[in-house]
Amino acid sequence: MENIDWKNLPFGYYPTDYNVRTTWKDGKWSELEVSSSEFISIHMAATGLHYGQEAFEGLKAYRGKDGKVRLFRWQDNAKRMQHSAQGVMMAEVPEELFFSAINQAVRLNARFIPPYGTGSSLYIRPLLFGSGAQVGVKPAKEYMFVVFVSPVGPYFKEGFSPVDVELVRDYDRAAPLGTGHIKVGGNYAASLRPADRAHNDGYSAVLFLDAREKKYIDEAGPANFFGIKNGIYVTPSSRTILPSITNKSLEVIAEDLGLKVERRPVPVEELETFEEAGACGTAAIISPFRKIVDRQTRKEYTYSDKAGPYSTKLYQTLTAIQYGEMEDVRGWTTIIEGI
Repeated sequence: MENIDWKNLPFGYYPTDYNVRTTWKDGKWSELEVSSSEFISIHMAATGLHYGQEAFEGLKAYRGKDGKVRLFRWQDNAKRMQHSAQGVMMAEVPEELFFSAINQAVRLNARFIPPYGTGSSLYIRPLLFGSGAQVGVKPAKEYMFVVFVSPVGPYFKEGFSPVDVELVRDYDRAAPLGTGHIKVGGNYAASLRPADRAHNDGYSAVLFLDAREKKYIDEAGPANFFGIKNGIYVTPSSRTILPSITNKSLEVIAEDLGLKVERRPVPVEELETFEEAGACGTAAIISPFRKIVDRQTRKEYTYSDKAGPYSTKLYQTLTAIQYGEMEDVRGWTTIIEGI
């Protein structure tokens, strides 16, 4: 095996040995197929290419302190993918098939699971799309479900260190009654241009406002927003925001730490009242904010050059559960035996 610098892995695609695939046709899913090819042969009129019938998930496998490999809350990913499938009228992947596919993909690529202590993990990408041909705007009659994996480091190159974020008003990530609450590619396509501009402006990420009134915090590009003040963990409530499994977990941990939790609309003006703020998600885990700059007004909301005490404790507790350093009292992790 080639030498991999586990401690300095970027968050990106890294070729592994195998992926797992299955096709839905005539009302049922085929047997799982293992492939060593990184390519998929699909019809040029596939609805996934033309009409956005596509959804994906992201979860990780962690090599723990005890050497065991753990998945974190995979059942929630399975349910969220089913919800996404309902949203754009695709065949749903049963929970058992979802687990069987990710289990096989992880086992077959076990040599790519980063060692404990490197800060890296094995990212798992389940992908569902319309593979059947249609020219009229209507759902496909065939769907493909694929799972591939890639060893990854932190989503933001800064890791668990404060980043600068650009707040934008001239772009919307998702429509109020659209697809913001499900994990489909169109939401991310809409964020590409403002995110690229933010990077060119010197920021790590972009922070969106709600599309209807431009009064409330929406999502932080690829992750949920949270703020902490006066012993309260605050995170936005909106139908345009993807329900983050990481955020849902942090809300529980926050209560364990003695914080009150509020999930509600967050007015943009409230940014200046937070003691700590950041983004959270599977890829980023927690990325604390150093400052948020409103691109239009140039107003700055500043926090700290160091991760705040609550953000630090939340991050440490969540990762300790994921890596088996702390007892998993809620049954969030699933051990993949024998690898």
